Amino acid sequence: MSELPPTQDIPQAKRTVLVVDDEPINIQLLQRKLEWDGITVLTATNGEACLEVAKNERPDLILLDVMMPGMDGFAVCGKLREDKRTAAIPVIFVTAHNSKKGKLEGLEAGAVDYITKPIDLDETIARVRTQLSYLAINKANIELTRRLGESRRSAAIGALTQGIAHNLNNLLGVVMGYLELAKVNYKDPDKVLKNIARVESASNRIVGIIKQLSTVAFTTRLPLHEMSLERLVTGSLRRAKEDSNRDYLVNIKNDHGELYIRTNIEAFEDALSKLIINAWESYGTEHTGPRPMTLEVSTADNEVEFKLIDQGNGIDPEVEENMFEPFISTKNTVGVGMGLTVARHAIRTLGGEIYVLPNENGNGVTAKFSHPINREES
Repeated sequence: MSELPPTQDIPQAKRTVLVVDDEPINIQLLQRKLEWDGITVLTATNGEACLEVAKNERPDLILLDVMMPGMDGFAVCGKLREDKRTAAIPVIFVTAHNSKKGKLEGLEAGAVDYITKPIDLDETIARVRTQLSYLAINKANIELTRRLGESRRSAAIGALTQGIAHNLNNLLGVVMGYLELAKVNYKDPDKVLKNIARVESASNRIVGIIKQLSTVAFTTRLPLHEMSLERLVTGSLRRAKEDSNRDYLVNIKNDHGELYIRTNIEAFEDALSKLIINAWESYGTEHTGPRPMTLEVSTADNEVEFKLIDQGNGIDPEVEENMFEPFISTKNTVGVGMGLTVARHAIRTLGGEIYVLPNENGNGVTAKFSHPINREES
């Protein structure tokens, strides 16, 4: 058998093995071999002692004899799995039985490996090293996932902060510029009024950015109310019209209008209205004809699925990878680019998910999102 690398090469915070056997000589042999390999060894001579040591010391691995007086290894393994403090500790069974039935029984009881007596110390050490290696890899993956999550959060916060600063600085520059023009043209009331109107418009955009940021900051503890799908869709269309001061041509296909769902009405209407506005704007500034959109509503598996389909210009390759990030937009106007960010945050907070996919015919996209029918308040 080829030699495995020593376990001290594995980056682990601790390497502790609990050896459980009713024969002291077996414990002594395993303890000496494991300690020579740089592993800290804990011992127990019966099932009850094993459970106590495992609960208090949390070893990385347990070498557990199956045939012991009183509580046998199968019963001990079952108790370990029932306790959340010890459920994740891997167990290697040690037994004199070499039958296939016995091995299957041990694996079904929760063991990760099986060693038969008489014990081959080199083989035992190799199996212990393998399990400790698996543990090290798993811990490294968990740590990597945690750090990746932190990096993504930091990147998102950085992008959001940069976007806020850029947009507010631009809008404040617009405000200051028109105020200066108003001062210069103070003798011409018409010009003063035009400049004030432009200041007001820029100020409203600043207010809009702050409002959208407040929306993204809301927590998952949203109050939920029963509301019919028909009223939610109607309210979303009304909100879209109020927010953008334009009418929308939306063909609604909803055969579940009287169906009531538990949702936060404010968050739902805000999300759908932003998707409607985004779909309308996807046709581009040069488009002069109708801008048709279709909203399809269906149900499946205790969820409602909404599909908002447009025939606009589709997904711009420049923003396809990060379209949901804040202030990502193909429009040159300052104060835009939060619509999809707000919509995704609201939908996820309500227990759903959103996807933006190109239409099969090559024209436009479909914004598809789900919502639980009976979501409980968290």
